[in-house]
Amino acid sequence: MQRIPIEGRLRAGEERLKELLVRGLAGEGPAYQAFLKELSAHLRAFLRRRLARLPDEVEDLVQESLLAVHNQRHTYDAGQPLTAWVHAIATYKLVDFLRRRARRDLLVDSLDDDMEVLSSADAQAGEARRDLARLLDELPERQRLPIIQVKIKGLSVVEVARAMGMSESAVKVGVHRGLKALAAKVRESK
Repeated sequence: MQRIPIEGRLRAGEERLKELLVRGLAGEGPAYQAFLKELSAHLRAFLRRRLARLPDEVEDLVQESLLAVHNQRHTYDAGQPLTAWVHAIATYKLVDFLRRRARRDLLVDSLDDDMEVLSSADAQAGEARRDLARLLDELPERQRLPIIQVKIKGLSVVEVARAMGMSESAVKVGVHRGLKALAAKVRESK
């Protein structure tokens, strides 16, 4: 039995996926279903390698990535490698997941600490939230809302731009200027 070098297998897999997608985009439903099925196996392997320590998260990310590929299929340029496009989407979803997880981990306090420390920390955190809310209320809406949505709620710039009817640049500028104004207000209050 002759062994096909790995480059040949990768190239064949790329060509097969690309052919199925192109046929699916041309209206062949069975080809598109086959594309999604084969792509899910490819994405599972891609994400499993990157999430070796979090194997329970792989399936959710495969589904998120498949949904993003499906929603963005019209942006695929058939003259470009398909797997590079798919990997970019999957990597974006992976980074988004890791950011959400990091934020969630920051919010979770260890329960092994002394309860007295927790109660004083809760009081300090409450005061800090009230102070932050007061400072945010002093900002113009075009700065306050992007900061709340991006920095506090953890939404992406793209999500906030869509929700607020702003350009991504306007959201980034609003966050930047708002944070700069908040820093100035904190310095003034000292």
